[in-house]
Amino acid sequence: MSSPSARLAALGLVLPPVVAPVAAYVPARRSGAFVYTSGQLPIVDGALARTGKVGAEVSSEDAAGLARTCALNALAAVDDLVGLDAVLGVVKVVGFVASAPDFFGQPAVVNGASNLLGEVFGDAGAHARSAVGVAALPLNAPVEVELIVELR
Repeated sequence: MSSPSARLAALGLVLPPVVAPVAAYVPARRSGAFVYTSGQLPIVDGALARTGKVGAEVSSEDAAGLARTCALNALAAVDDLVGLDAVLGVVKVVGFVASAPDFFGQPAVVNGASNLLGEVFGDAGAHARSAVGVAALPLNAPVEVELIVELR
């Protein structure tokens, strides 16, 4: 079985630089055998990739791609703290979706993050998950994703 970093490379993906915090927190924190990431926004090249509510200004399909970007940013925070190949598996994903009042497809949006984790970690990427619709997210982001991973 190949390492997570090798799988990431095989997917043609490169971890981005760790996104600088926009408030008083750190991108990731280790506690024992676990790393907890802060919520990661779909930041690309230092800027928010999209803004708006899913189901209004942002389609469900576009939001799933943004959730994938959030997960990639979370993996960058993990990698920066402990190295991606130190991860035994993904324990939990929490995805927040800034939702229009009549949008109920949060699970499909957060699948963007979950599917990436499965591609990178294989069976070890299977995780517990919450997909939560919210009224608003920081910077008017459509999605935010946080991870809990277990280390070897």
